[in-house]
Amino acid sequence: MGIPGFIFSIDLCSMNIGFDAKRAFHNNTGLGHYSRTLIRSLAEYYPEHEYFLFNPKRSKQFKLDGPHLHESLPGNYIYKIFSSAWRSSWVKNELKAKNIRLYHGLSHEIPFGIQKTGIVSVVTIHDLIHERHPEQYNPLDVKIYSRKFRNACDHADMVIAISEQTKQDIMDFYGTPEQKIKVCYQSCNPAFAEKITEAEKKRVRELYSLPPAYFLYVGSIIERKNLLNICKAMKILNGNPDLPLVVIGDGKKYKEEVKAWVAEHGLTGKIIFLSENHQAKQSHGFRTAADFPAIYQMATAMIYPSFFEGFGIPVLEALWSRLPVITSSVSCLPEAGGEGAYYVDPSSPEDIATGMYKIYTDTVFANTMRDKGWKHAQDFSPFLCATSVMNLYKQLW
Repeated sequence: MGIPGFIFSIDLCSMNIGFDAKRAFHNNTGLGHYSRTLIRSLAEYYPEHEYFLFNPKRSKQFKLDGPHLHESLPGNYIYKIFSSAWRSSWVKNELKAKNIRLYHGLSHEIPFGIQKTGIVSVVTIHDLIHERHPEQYNPLDVKIYSRKFRNACDHADMVIAISEQTKQDIMDFYGTPEQKIKVCYQSCNPAFAEKITEAEKKRVRELYSLPPAYFLYVGSIIERKNLLNICKAMKILNGNPDLPLVVIGDGKKYKEEVKAWVAEHGLTGKIIFLSENHQAKQSHGFRTAADFPAIYQMATAMIYPSFFEGFGIPVLEALWSRLPVITSSVSCLPEAGGEGAYYVDPSSPEDIATGMYKIYTDTVFANTMRDKGWKHAQDFSPFLCATSVMNLYKQLW
């Protein structure tokens, strides 16, 4: 198997590699997309190995099957009843039974005590937002997250950080030695890079009753992701341009605060919460994000002025989709956007509004952004990201 522009040899020494696959089978946000993309990419580009996906319970939402992929579920009644304990500790018995040489915790944690088994372990840390902003979490959750994350960073043989920002946070909060941390950027679903046909766009537009043109926001509706300031930017634009904002994502208290502000300022018809759409709730293509590439490619721009991220996968998805991106000049977002994004002060609705107006009115500028964004996205291809992780594995065995 070869990739144009690359020459590489296949290591014929097959290894059994295990993954904490809970998020891969059950999560429809960033952690799930990361897990599925990495697992599939490794199996495609490094088929000399066998990949075992340890899943605490069956999933009706996502499937991961194909050559060299093996789903492993709890094997007895007690394990099935206490699936969380199986995932966080008891799974070690199955790792040994399946001769797993290396285990990768894809989302912040590894089984407690795995360091005593002789199995090499790797953990991916996506962010330490609960340490930076504990006020945004339930205090009990902060304690649980801190215990699991710290255990993983202390006892894994190597820690993967998905950005330089996250690497620095791991060193600052947990004192993990720099030489134990490797930045391996993530990729996204290759479907975003594929040009969607006009017929498919028409199907998706009609299914979800999408407007002819719109700005797009994708992400959980939580305070640090800053949807309210986007809505304030929409108010500043005052219908010039006369484009609505389509919102994909859900939330709780902060979402209700945003909706109340929108209603108070007469923007109810201009902010479309697509995740509340009846068809979206019923659609497998929406729940699994299979229809998202079409939604991205019909948009005018992605608006993502988050205050803090571990990486910001919607930025990369937009760049792959040749969609102009407005994002923040802080945190790791310049890593994700490179020269292909328009950067704003996330605390300034005026700054966000200026970017939205410029991208809509200056087609030459918008096309330049698309070209630069596509070029930057090539540094995050599934092949390059899988190779970065596989090279780390090989250093450990």
